[in-house]
Amino acid sequence: MAAILSVSGSPSATSRTARLVRHLDDRLRDQGHDVTSLEVRTLPPDALLGADFGHPAIVAAAALFEQADGVVIGTPVYKAAYSGLLKTLLDLLPQYALTDKTVLPLATGGSTAHVLAIDYALRPVLSSMGAAHIVPGWFTLDKDLTVGEDGTLRVAPGTAGALEEVTDRFSLALGGRLPVLAASA
Repeated sequence: MAAILSVSGSPSATSRTARLVRHLDDRLRDQGHDVTSLEVRTLPPDALLGADFGHPAIVAAAALFEQADGVVIGTPVYKAAYSGLLKTLLDLLPQYALTDKTVLPLATGGSTAHVLAIDYALRPVLSSMGAAHIVPGWFTLDKDLTVGEDGTLRVAPGTAGALEEVTDRFSLALGGRLPVLAASA
């Protein structure tokens, strides 16, 4: 199966965006993919803000992109665009870091006013970085994501189905297999 790099561009340690991306990672693993997670917020701030291309953590992050067949990019939407934290990482990657990669863009936000952020802010950047195929992404409202006391993410039913569909399309584009559904009685 495919090697997938799953990136969360949220600056928050309690991010619903990060939890959503990790939730989808599990689905991709169940479909046979090898998924590696990257939380951009864990990279050294001095390396990101100082544009230190040679910093070992930045070199390691770039290597993760190079080794991946597919990349999931998850970001919260701020002021109708993807996070500045994600932007700093993308700026430090080689110009064509997504060449021959299949990419799944995901975004979360507080209002449907930001629903086009994937298509008008994120997709052009991913395309300029050489992505071979950017599958249809998904914007999820914050209100559709709740975190239980045990830390597990709960996704509203309608949203859960849509997320499963875009994740499955991404998986199929990478040569994945979909889970077999049990026959109903």
